[in-house]
Amino acid sequence: MRWINALAVAAAAWLAAAPAAAPAAAQYGAPANGEWRRHSGDSGSTKYSPLDQITADNVGDLEPLWHWKTVDTHLIHSTPAGDSLIAADRLFDILQEQEPDRWTAWDGKTQTRSRPSIRSLVATPLMVDGVLYLSTPLYRAAAIDARTGETLWVHDPRAYESGTPAIAEWRHRGVAYWENGGDARIVWGTGDGYLVAVDAKTGMPDPNFGDNGRVDLTVGVPRSERGRRDVLNLLTLSSQSPPMIIRDTIIVGSTINDRTITKEATPGFARAYDIRTGRHRWDFHTVPQSADEYGSDTWLDESWRYSGNTNIWSLMSGDEELGWVYLPIGTATNDYYGGHRLGDNLFAESLVAVDVETGQRQWHFQAIHHGLWDYDLASAPNLLDITVDGRRIKAVAQVSKQGFVYVFDRVTGEPVWPIEERAVPTDTDLEGEVVSPTQPFPTKPAPFEYQGTSIDDLVDFTPEIRQMAVEAVEGFRLGPLYTPQMLGGTIMRPAVGGGANWSGAAVDPETGYLYVPSQNAHSVIQLTEPEPHEPSTLRYIRRTTMAGPVMPRGLPLWKPPYTRMTAIDMNTGEHAWMIPTGSGDRLRNHPMLRDLDLPPLGGDAGRSGPLLTKTLLFHALTTGGANNGPRLVAYDKATGAEIASIDLPGGALGAPMTYLLDGRQHIALTVGGEAPGLIVFRLPD
Repeated sequence: MRWINALAVAAAAWLAAAPAAAPAAAQYGAPANGEWRRHSGDSGSTKYSPLDQITADNVGDLEPLWHWKTVDTHLIHSTPAGDSLIAADRLFDILQEQEPDRWTAWDGKTQTRSRPSIRSLVATPLMVDGVLYLSTPLYRAAAIDARTGETLWVHDPRAYESGTPAIAEWRHRGVAYWENGGDARIVWGTGDGYLVAVDAKTGMPDPNFGDNGRVDLTVGVPRSERGRRDVLNLLTLSSQSPPMIIRDTIIVGSTINDRTITKEATPGFARAYDIRTGRHRWDFHTVPQSADEYGSDTWLDESWRYSGNTNIWSLMSGDEELGWVYLPIGTATNDYYGGHRLGDNLFAESLVAVDVETGQRQWHFQAIHHGLWDYDLASAPNLLDITVDGRRIKAVAQVSKQGFVYVFDRVTGEPVWPIEERAVPTDTDLEGEVVSPTQPFPTKPAPFEYQGTSIDDLVDFTPEIRQMAVEAVEGFRLGPLYTPQMLGGTIMRPAVGGGANWSGAAVDPETGYLYVPSQNAHSVIQLTEPEPHEPSTLRYIRRTTMAGPVMPRGLPLWKPPYTRMTAIDMNTGEHAWMIPTGSGDRLRNHPMLRDLDLPPLGGDAGRSGPLLTKTLLFHALTTGGANNGPRLVAYDKATGAEIASIDLPGGALGAPMTYLLDGRQHIALTVGGEAPGLIVFRLPD
């Protein structure tokens, strides 16, 4: 039996008490008492708080209050003589000795190690009644005193002992919180496919939830039996984003390996469970499971029988009043070759509204037909109320990897502005592939990121640099957005990571403005026929690496900016402003560029995500602070002007959040370094 623990890390002492739970949160915007009860602030994923103590006049005075260091450095070692805490690396050595292939994956030719790592502390914490809750890269949960940074408890489901989770393995984006009366729970999924519920006060397992506080997410999902690993030796189903809890129902997605070399894969159902008992309530089949299910006719030759992925690996949003949850769904197996799954492939790359009580689909929109670019819907949709041409609309806005914002009436599913089916290129040299002849293009808002590639898009700082760029792309296929994959390599822009990604966008409920950070980068996918020794059932597979177009001496390939923030007035669908995020000083100091009069280039932002308050927009940059190190930047929401920045002790990993405690506003975010951790800022006394 696995050890389920609640350790106070400093003394390994059991805790039996914690602050009482607070009243339930409002639907949109952080609760009136200044707490932060959901990963993205609220069920509508606005990432907004009405707190206003930190303003343009004083934000530059923010000081670190405390810096909590990750508890993942030491783990529980169980022996016949008892349990003890030992250094994580030592425990990993022991487990590796017991099972040499525990953390290896096969890339088609060799075994590669995927040893557990504690560095990707990407979670955004919650704050309820003076306690911060977050998850760690090893799928543990911790409670931290928001006043002092002291660890109150740690719950370790020991997921790392099961082997390497599905892709993007050693990271977790956060936990969910639920309460009713004096009963409060922390809920999250693990890398080995369990849903865990613990008492928020003590970290002890909820004895009424499933089997002593956990539910097996693999039960009832095709090709995902407990303990099963895929052909690459990865666990078939993992969970790395916080679940959504609406009306006492937990809705959870999954992470599934999308680098597989087989056409058979685990489908990524949306799954619902009762918060009190863990009883399974319903599944929404993102891949139809019978010939009479809606959408099965979009999987030709009954390819629904074996196809998988099409999973909700990122975050979801929910409307408490409607009782609906909004599911952003990923690409089908295989990400880049669809010759074994001809047709449009519902519900891949779709936004689906589902009734939380029944699991019944209310409406859906497919953003890409027969996806070939890994442009899954990678972030929680934003719920907002807007006024368009004098009409008040309860809307949902979905930002995307390809740089679009799709906007719908969240009740009816009707587009707020027309979305047109337009012809796209269909020529490919991949045998068996049939490319969709059209794709949906929103007419408003305009794209927030560059799309497609052409010679005119190449960098032109000087004639010499332009010629380098032209030579770099020789032999690769250029083309507009949705240009199909080719054996020789198609340059995709945005890259497979977007555009926008899991950190998504923020919404100001007072103004109806949406703020989305994005990146200007490209990808090239190498597709080859599998070799005779490879256990592949695909005609073409993606190799792990490919040398795409590379500029000499680290120069950029495309025109700037390389990262940006775009503000969109969602009442009109028009861009209000766009700014490069960061000046790009590291690039500007390049020997071939330092003497040029260049505009701000961007390129200084990661994926940590935006935070909105009543007064400011916050976003983390990788450079520009002390010694040109990372910093948290405050922007004017109306203009995008940089107001001030606060130095960070390490690169930002998770999205920032804010909360009110003892009458004072705090800002917190997870940062990297030798020992990643959580840092909290506050104005000086």
